Amino acid sequence: MLDTIFYVAITAEAMSAALAAGRRNMDWFGVCVIACVTALGGGTVRDLVLGHYPLVWVENPYLLVVCCIAAFVPIVMARYMAALRWPFLLLDAVGLATFTIIGCNVALEMGQQPIIVIVAGLLTGIVGGVLRDILCGDVPLVFSSELYATVAIVSGVLYYFGHISDLPHDLVVIGTIAFGFTFRVLAILFKIQMPKFVYDKELR
Repeated sequence: MLDTIFYVAITAEAMSAALAAGRRNMDWFGVCVIACVTALGGGTVRDLVLGHYPLVWVENPYLLVVCCIAAFVPIVMARYMAALRWPFLLLDAVGLATFTIIGCNVALEMGQQPIIVIVAGLLTGIVGGVLRDILCGDVPLVFSSELYATVAIVSGVLYYFGHISDLPHDLVVIGTIAFGFTFRVLAILFKIQMPKFVYDKELR
């Protein structure tokens, strides 16, 4: 089940990243690069930090093919993409929780400490979007307004404690995805944001 959701999330992330690249008039190669970096960047950084090899896309090179194919869908269907904004947001919410769980699993399999497990889930969930925004010349949304990292952290904590309990694994996965999805969607609907640090005074 988790593998299926993972591929759906990878596809949705690649497609949304392609739209971001298109808004900046990138060529097709740029679109594919942004799509791959967004969809696979979190897992790559996680693996590098944890020393987990081979990297996820090296072990499964077909993920690159999936990302590139998904990146071309918005190019072909550009005129219809505006109407699909909410489906993309919903898939992204599912993807955030899914990536977080997968990142936590990698750290758990390596016998990492609880804090590192949560950090691994966080990296997997948010770093792809951070890299996308940096490459597109934007301040990453996760640092400026979006309640995104918090969803990943809380989902990771929930998954970890569910994992070490006696609950069935599938139930923990479903519960974590449902929580992360609901938390993220509510944050979007009600525009819930993290407090901001605003400093506009000149240093004297």
